[in-house]
Amino acid sequence: MRKRFAARAFSLSASYDSAIATWFTKELGEESPVVTRVYKPEFPLKYGCNPHQKLAGISSLLNSNLPFTTVLNGTPGYINLLDAANAWLLVKELREATGLAAASSFKHVSPAGAAVAVPLTDVECAAYEVTPEAAAKLTPSALAYLRARNADPMCSFGDYAAVSDIVDEDTAMILKKEVSDGIVAPGYSPEALEILKSKKGGKFIVLEAKADFKPDSVEYREVYGMTFCQKRNDVVITITKDHMTKNVVTKGGLSALGEDAIRDMIVASICVKYTQSNSVGFAKDGMMVGVGAGQQSRVDCVKLAGRKVTTPSAPQGT
Repeated sequence: MRKRFAARAFSLSASYDSAIATWFTKELGEESPVVTRVYKPEFPLKYGCNPHQKLAGISSLLNSNLPFTTVLNGTPGYINLLDAANAWLLVKELREATGLAAASSFKHVSPAGAAVAVPLTDVECAAYEVTPEAAAKLTPSALAYLRARNADPMCSFGDYAAVSDIVDEDTAMILKKEVSDGIVAPGYSPEALEILKSKKGGKFIVLEAKADFKPDSVEYREVYGMTFCQKRNDVVITITKDHMTKNVVTKGGLSALGEDAIRDMIVASICVKYTQSNSVGFAKDGMMVGVGAGQQSRVDCVKLAGRKVTTPSAPQGT
């Protein structure tokens, strides 16, 4: 007992000193002689990257909060939270860039699919096994996730989903039929939350994201005794930014592109931003139709993404 109280006392004084050191670190930047980061353990994780890595947990920076309000259901694992963080950032940026409800389907820290709420064509309705009448009644969130999930239904099997808007009953009913590990969104209707909590025998992971969370501009990562740091990739991709308009190689330039093409360029650019390198993505009708991720050769990325484009969409097991 004495050791526990002593540990708390020294932790408190150390946290005070570290807060001062952290302030000076931010003020001095690269000139700082030492970087002080103190973590507060928040909760244990199911396991690490692999099931045999039982010692696993999530921490927050001292005097800071996690980007998720709470775990509403289930017990997340290491990869689950990595997927949730990246999936949420992707849909948040898509929403801000296009003004449309957005959704993504993540597997192993890369998107299998991403989309915004664009009405389905009759051909897409047939491919996704939904009647045109039912498709016309879908809410924007449900429509976005239906597209994201069907970008690559085989790779989305057991996905982690993210939705930019409040999850409603329509969206929850689509998720109910799919094999999925969890979801992150800014909120849930009471009906949707009850549906999601019943998935996987009550083990479906439901996270509520903080829409106003502001991460530090510099991020750190520890690997094999080394600590890497870099400026966070906070580039905002929109039609008004130079990187979307300054080098348009299409004949006729930017004016030759319609609004739909520009929207699809934004969807593809933001999706690839959150895809493991090397990566190539193809987008059409407000959704990714092929994502080639994590290949050593960019040529292989193109081939992989292209093969997904030519493979007819077909829902996998429910």
